[in-house]
Amino acid sequence: MPGFLLHQGATVICAHKPGQAQPTVPNSRVKVSNQPIVTLTTRYVIAGCGLTGTGPPPCATAQWRTAATRVKAGQIPVLLEDSQSICAPTLKPLSIKKTQVRVKGI
Repeated sequence: MPGFLLHQGATVICAHKPGQAQPTVPNSRVKVSNQPIVTLTTRYVIAGCGLTGTGPPPCATAQWRTAATRVKAGQIPVLLEDSQSICAPTLKPLSIKKTQVRVKGI
């Protein structure tokens, strides 16, 4: 099913709100809404994870596990609004809350 492409300005948070996740190196050659898109190999860094206490440390980074099957940028699948990720060290997923609404991929 088609989904909107993820871009640098998308709102992405960790499972322990209000941790904001940002891409480390978006693909600057392809832009939507005048912002670079993000591909499967792009690592995210997380700031402000709400996980506190004596349990596991807060979310610090995230890596994507799924992406588009038919749309690529520079030979790498692009991320879509339904792409799945995993945070380190908590093993929880990121949540995509808002993205651009002009370009879809599959």
